[in-house]
Amino acid sequence: MSSAQQPAPPRPTSRDVARAAGVSQATVSLVLGDKWRGRVSAATAERVRGTARDLGYRPNLAARSLRLGRTRTALLVVPALTNEFFARVYTGAAAVAAEHDFGVVLYPSPDGTGPARDPFASARAALDGVIASSMAADALGALRGADLPLVMLDSDPEDHGAAARVNLDIADGMRQVAAHLLGLGHRRIVHLASAVDTWTFAVRARALREAVRDVPGAALLTVASPLDVRAGREVAETVLASSGPPPTAIVCDDDILAAGACKAVRRRGLRVPEDISVTGFDDLALATAVEPELTTVRLPAEQVGERGMRALLDVLAGRPAAHHDLAVGLVVRGSTAPPPAA
Repeated sequence: MSSAQQPAPPRPTSRDVARAAGVSQATVSLVLGDKWRGRVSAATAERVRGTARDLGYRPNLAARSLRLGRTRTALLVVPALTNEFFARVYTGAAAVAAEHDFGVVLYPSPDGTGPARDPFASARAALDGVIASSMAADALGALRGADLPLVMLDSDPEDHGAAARVNLDIADGMRQVAAHLLGLGHRRIVHLASAVDTWTFAVRARALREAVRDVPGAALLTVASPLDVRAGREVAETVLASSGPPPTAIVCDDDILAAGACKAVRRRGLRVPEDISVTGFDDLALATAVEPELTTVRLPAEQVGERGMRALLDVLAGRPAAHHDLAVGLVVRGSTAPPPAA
């Protein structure tokens, strides 16, 4: 004999919370919308939040979106989610978004590296704003015509099309690399640069060039490589096979390229760092997976995402967004040492 299935209990409403907490629905809305300060006492606010938790109340975000005229959704445009750095940026942005009942929609480049294509044609109507790292110029043009707030990450501060900006002190990171290698005594340096044409890699090249330029006896050779291990190895092998004195240090724009450079050194029968020092940039998990572990520049990727999302929330709320660079730091490991004696 089968028993009838019990209906699910009704979902708690704000009216239920108000009745249980002994306050009005307006007070519940103020407290759960985080707009209670100056209007409701802290004790009442805590009682409302506790009652909502006890009842298992969750705001109806769809209804709230209709009232606010917003979808509470941000688009995060990144060059490649397969790159650990951008996955960590997403983690930071999503954590802050969740605190404010926002969602984050990802738009990685279909090509994996390089600028992301224009994602706005079909999505702009469902978005409150955009956080973008590396974007095609036509995508930016489409966005500016769509009247959506734009927060740029790690981008040219001279581009004034963004409502807010979160940058890393990339130049200082490369200066730290140069000071470390020059302090060890290196004078023949190769820059294994990313072939991706973006502001952040241009800044790295310029900072390294300026750091080496005025050091007596120092020489810098820059070669470009696609951003993957195999390409980095092949380009580094070509440099190491050329005539003339070999470099004593290879400075790489990314840990991925540094892994390729280390393979190239070993394939030439040389050792890292006894014969050639190698440095990376980013401090990905890869940096401690290779042997020797990489000397590299640690970038606070999650903090970039967090600051980007907070900046977008500030813009949407009409508050001024802070513009300042996040500090980066050199992490010295086993891939660098003084150059071999002449």
